[in-house]
Amino acid sequence: MSNKAGLVHSLRNGQKYMDTWPMRKELNLLFPEQRIIKATRFGVKVMPAIAAISVLTQMAFNNYQSMPQAVIIALFAISMPIQGMWWLGNRANTQLPPALAGWYREIYQKIAESGFALEPMKSRPRYKELAQILNRAFRQLDKNALERWF
Repeated sequence: MSNKAGLVHSLRNGQKYMDTWPMRKELNLLFPEQRIIKATRFGVKVMPAIAAISVLTQMAFNNYQSMPQAVIIALFAISMPIQGMWWLGNRANTQLPPALAGWYREIYQKIAESGFALEPMKSRPRYKELAQILNRAFRQLDKNALERWF
């Protein structure tokens, strides 16, 4: 994959990372992703309505003097889920710190020992590879194999 730094590319990566990250309570204390993903999904559903309501109420009450403030509130509301996806996109392409990279390798080897086919191990894994391997581990390994880490 190329490391494009564009905003649209980051948003697209954030959407993919949001779909890839395993939403498990075991990971909640270790990573902020689950909280960011929940807030972003909530924002995608709710913030467009808040933006529309903030502008439409000023129009309905003929309060055009407050329209600039309403537009600013609407823009802020619309930007909230975009900020979440941008953060997730940047996080997905961030390299893992050494401790987490070792954890990634341990989980990868445990899955490989179980006989499941995997794509080659990354020498410098990123958070999106960690998300993929965690997803795979939760789907394919039994609870006894996961006890060591969780």
